[in-house]
Amino acid sequence: GHIVRNWKVRWFVLLQDKLLYYKVEGGKKEPSPKGRILLDGCTITCPCLEYENRPLLIKLKTKTNTDYFLECCSREERDSWALDITGAIHAGHPLQVQELHRMKNSFKLLGNISLHHIVERMCDSSTGIKLTHNLNQGSRYKETFTGSALVDWLISSSFAVSRLEAITLASMLMEENFIQPVGARSTEATRYSDLSEQFLDDSTALYMFAESSNKNASPKEEIKFNISELSGRIVKQGFLVKQGHKRKNWKVRRFVLRADPAFLHYYDPTKEENRPVGGFSLRGCLVSALEDNGVPAGVKGSVQGNLFKIITRNDIHYYIQASSKAERAQWIEAIKPLT
Repeated sequence: GHIVRNWKVRWFVLLQDKLLYYKVEGGKKEPSPKGRILLDGCTITCPCLEYENRPLLIKLKTKTNTDYFLECCSREERDSWALDITGAIHAGHPLQVQELHRMKNSFKLLGNISLHHIVERMCDSSTGIKLTHNLNQGSRYKETFTGSALVDWLISSSFAVSRLEAITLASMLMEENFIQPVGARSTEATRYSDLSEQFLDDSTALYMFAESSNKNASPKEEIKFNISELSGRIVKQGFLVKQGHKRKNWKVRRFVLRADPAFLHYYDPTKEENRPVGGFSLRGCLVSALEDNGVPAGVKGSVQGNLFKIITRNDIHYYIQASSKAERAQWIEAIKPLT
């Protein structure tokens, strides 16, 4: 309750843009809702740990900063509601907002998570995930694991506290090419544009370690940066979504714009070390906004608009999404004088 902080049973109905709740009298819900929670601009925290004696809470904070605490009957029910509410919140912004949400804060993934460390633990011969031979639609795959087995392992290894968090973390491992889908069931799921549906918590969906994450594989060559290019004055920084050069998928990156010398670097927010994963000189670059009516050539996947493009002096094309037209204009205005 908002005034008297007591707990009451309510019947909830989730719609596309709101969550309605009804009083229950005599085992039946009343015909008219007692209240509603508008989902536009909401953030969700699951699990919510603000009440020690109530571990099954979901917290919703509206864009007017009103907090709602909802208690479920079981962990499975809590995670199911959280997943469906999250889908409704981000239905209009399935790429930018959802990926930021997934990688940054709302489900409170551990701040010190290192994907490399998780993969090392997964490969451990005694405590790692068990690799098995699996048959999938007539094809036999060696050294694989199921989606549900990975979710179970992430929870039992204390990398996640719920299946929803574990799915989120497994999606990050797949997106960063530490694991890969094999077989029709898991491969088909990667065709979804919604990133939250690409990894399956399913005993029939098969996955395996990607070659780059194999214990015996040679480590990926690190990108070298000249100290001078990182010494410039920071003009602007913030989170944007960037299209990859090889896989053409979209990833959240923290961009830092520097002057004297003029460089644009981007960082992986999931990595512990504070060093760029890429960057380029802005001298001789061209930067321009891309129209939102249609997907430009060279752009793959689900695009929500607010795109801009940077073409380097070496004719390398970078496609970047901002969260709004205003943010896109601010970045373009900041970059242009440095080109």
